[in-house]
This record gives sequence, structure tokens and C-alpha cells, in this order.
Amino acid sequence: MKNVLFIAILIFAINANAQAPWKNGNLKVSENGHYLQQENGKPFFWQGDTAWLLLQRLNRAEVKKYFEDRKAKGFNVVQIIFYQFYTDNNIYKNVAYLDKDLTKPNHTPGNNPFDVEEYDFWDHADYVVEEAERNGIYIAIAPTWGQLVLRDKEMTKEKAAIFAEHLADHFKNFPNIIWINGGSAKPEVNTEIWETIGATIKKTDPNHLITFHPFGRIQSSSKFNDATWLDLNMFTSGHRNYAQDDTPRKVGEDNWKYVKEDFAKIPAKPTIDGEPSYENLHQGLHDHTMPVWTDNDVRRYAYWSVFAGACGHIYGENTVRQVFKEGENKAESGATLTFFDALQAKGSFQMQHLKNLVLSRPYFERLNDQSVIAGDEGEKYNRILVSKGKDYLMAYTYTGRDFTIQMGKISGTKLTAWWYDTKTGTAQKIGKFENKGKISFNPPGNPAAGNDWVLVLDNASNKFNTPGLAIQ
Repeated sequence: MKNVLFIAILIFAINANAQAPWKNGNLKVSENGHYLQQENGKPFFWQGDTAWLLLQRLNRAEVKKYFEDRKAKGFNVVQIIFYQFYTDNNIYKNVAYLDKDLTKPNHTPGNNPFDVEEYDFWDHADYVVEEAERNGIYIAIAPTWGQLVLRDKEMTKEKAAIFAEHLADHFKNFPNIIWINGGSAKPEVNTEIWETIGATIKKTDPNHLITFHPFGRIQSSSKFNDATWLDLNMFTSGHRNYAQDDTPRKVGEDNWKYVKEDFAKIPAKPTIDGEPSYENLHQGLHDHTMPVWTDNDVRRYAYWSVFAGACGHIYGENTVRQVFKEGENKAESGATLTFFDALQAKGSFQMQHLKNLVLSRPYFERLNDQSVIAGDEGEKYNRILVSKGKDYLMAYTYTGRDFTIQMGKISGTKLTAWWYDTKTGTAQKIGKFENKGKISFNPPGNPAAGNDWVLVLDNASNKFNTPGLAIQ
């Protein structure tokens, strides 16, 4: 009986720790300026999901169900919009601001969810953050979306400061908050407003990280890398796979390039892809004649950006990101699934395998090193991306084509080699190789888009566990 009780207590303790990463301290930027960690030094890999209108469209029971699903799949961040100009009321018909005036927050006395006179928009937002906290998930809040600032003719720096100060003050004591300034905004438009919001949030709530969500195919670092309020950069690689103009940068198979450019800037700051291609979204975004992005595509963008050096990755599914609920609101961008069916999209199960893989080896020392590839690094879908530390390296191929490794790039006289399956999170050992010369590797299966694998090479004298299994 005592043993049973001890095991029960142990399981509870493990689960409690898993549900409360903030017990390790606030999130902060790592010493090298490239990654995130908690105050006690534990690595934090941002595995994000996108549910922009969660506050507006889910009731309490649905919020609970959603977070339990995302926790089970390893997500630790969910990004949402607090105030959406076009959808300013929530499912309970409450609004956050009176008359859409951001200087007039609509608070009512009490917070009893069974009393419609008490339970207001802010109370429901608190419940969402608390339910995320119970599931070990950070809420990344975009205070508003870019269109509001563009369309509010009365928006001034003074008004923006009042709005930002009240919002930051309201949420500053929750442990699981990240701020996302901007909201698909062009940094060069209304720059002073975004600077005011960012600086005000950081002054009011200095203990939580803040980034900036830019418009498609733009980087926050293009305008705000020097801003003292900006802790980490964000770029939006977008939802299209074709050229939008004659500029070579405007092509779709390249999100790793944004990471490379951000890493070259001073001061060094972490970076992350805030909106890559969303699963089940048409590749032309609003062109519904084009095919939809699949789980293969979302894996490609995830591994490309992380192996280039991103501090994590943000996943999105077309229905989930807009929180479409059939019969209750209008579907946008060709969404055909309803919300809870869309939660089971293939890619949502697969994102955790990337997090588990990179955390199974020393995290903070990892850097992109393309010199590991001997010969052709590949163009577009054939690109090989390499992430390595002192005693290990990982090389990602989306098409499963043959490629050649220049040995001698990590320590050890012999290396242990593995193939890591990005779809299942399992690894198969290939064997041991001399750490010299050039060696060609042939991934399992026939070369094709979506036959993606990670080659993992470890210093054979180190006692690393199977890739993906041991999270440090």
C-alpha cells in the first residue's frame, strides 16, 4: 500500500512539474543571444500553436478541451489576439472595451461564470490564461491586430500608451504570458504607435518576453532589432509558394533565410517563424483553386527554420488558427473542417518530435553549419539544413535524397549514426563510422517530397540516448 501511495505521489509530482514550467523561473534570452531559457538555466523550446480568436469564440468547456489536447501533443505556447476590431465580442456577447474605445476597458464587479452580470470579457480572458497555466502552456498575447491601428483615425501615441499600460498591468502577475506586439503589421507603417505599445508593455510588465509579429514575408528585425523593448525577433514566412514580384527573396521555399539574416544582426536576438504555411490552408492563401499545405509542408518549414537556428517553431492549422466553429461563425480562407476535428490534423501530432529531438542533445551550443555538407547543399525542396553542437550533428532532408557529409566537423574518432523519423519521432541506428573523409548517406525510402528524415551523428564515446527520447 505504501509503495502504491509513493508511486501515486511521484506521478503527481512529475505531472505537476510538467504543467508548471514557470516554476523554473521566468523566460529569458540565453547568454549567447540566440535561444530561450528559464531562469534556472533550463532550455525552453517554443513549440507554438495558433488560435488567434480563441478568446472570442470558445466557451469555458471548449477552452479546457482545447488546452488538454494541445498539452498532450507537446505544445507549450498558444498565440491569440486580445482585441480584434471586427470581432470584438466573445461567445458570451461581452466586449472588452466600451464603444470600441481602447481607453475604456469594460470591467464589471465580480467574476462568477454563472452570473451574466458579473462574468465579463476580462474574466473570460483570465480563465483562458489560468486554464493554459494548468496545462503548462504560455499564452502569447497580441494586444490587437494591425488593421486596428491602420483604421482607427483617432489612434495616437497617448491612446496607445493607455491601452497598452492597462492590458499589461492586468496580465503582468500571471506566470505564463508572452507579448506579441504588432499583429501582422508592417513595421515601417505607424512605427511610433508600435514603438509606444512595445515600450509601454515592457515598462509595465518587465518580467515577460515581448516580440513583434510582422506582415507576411517581413522580419521584425527590419525595424526593431535595436529596440530595447524587443526581446526576440519574429518573421512571417507566409502562406504562398510562388513569387509575388520580381524580387528573388519573394519565393516560398526559403524560411531558413530569414533566420540566417536575423542571426547576422547586432545585437543578437532569438528569432522564430510566427506564421509559416498553415496545414490545410490553400497555398495561394485566398486562391482556393490551389492545393492545400499538408503535414509534409508544415514539417519542412519547422525543421528548416529550427535547424537554421530558430528558438522554436509556431504551427498553425487553417481551421484552428481562426477558431472556426460550424454553425456559429463564418469560415475563412477555405476552411472545411470544424474546430475540434481540425485539432487532430496530422501535423499537430508531429511538431513535438522536433522539440524532443533538439532537446535530446546539448541545446545552447547548437548552431547551423552548412560546411558539414560536402558538395551540393540543394535548392528549394532539396535543401539540406544542418544543426550541430560539439559532439553531435543533425542534417535534415525533406526529399530523402542522397547527400554527403564532410566528416571531422564534430569531436570523436568514431561516430554513431541514426535516421530519425520526423513523422513518428522514432530512430533507427545505422551503425558506426570513422570521423574522417567524406561519407554519403542514403535515407530510407525513395526520394520524394515528404520523405523527410534527420541524419543524427553522435560522438560514439558519448552516452547519448536514442535521438528524441531524452529531454534534458
